[in-house]
Amino acid sequence: MSACVIRRAGPGDLATVAWLRREWTREQQGEPGGPADRGFEQRFAAWFGRESPRRITWLAEAGRDRPGLRPAGVMNLAVFERMPRPGRPPSYWGYLANAFVLAAHRNQGLGGRLLAALLGYADEHGFARVVLSPSPRSVPFYARAGFGPAAELMVRPGPGAPGWPAAPGG
Repeated sequence: MSACVIRRAGPGDLATVAWLRREWTREQQGEPGGPADRGFEQRFAAWFGRESPRRITWLAEAGRDRPGLRPAGVMNLAVFERMPRPGRPPSYWGYLANAFVLAAHRNQGLGGRLLAALLGYADEHGFARVVLSPSPRSVPFYARAGFGPAAELMVRPGPGAPGWPAAPGG
């Protein structure tokens, strides 16, 4: 197995995270080189700047040796602080998002290591829960990590989503 490092991304990793997001889109849409979008990196940088105070991103880097490590995957956790309650310590929950491993690095444990880093952070900080919206293909992966259906949650689809328009009372 090749060398692998899982680490938290910082401001200097903006281009790497944007590149992985572009690769993810390219793979999902089946377009070599990805969709032409000259403004993407600028929009991504603005989003990353806005989201960084409440979102933690982990990077997986893999290669034959440490100096040869290259980006291989990404996963992030949006952190939400719950409204304070009298007599209770601060409480948090997280939304696991944007999980992606390059096809060449799948089934080698990178996704599991990214997930372990994220869940380790959540456990260390006493998160009440971590939620996610998995793709059908990823459900078994998350189930092995202890995730299950969330029967008590409700979702209202937005404009253009299946089920829109949502009619009140029916």
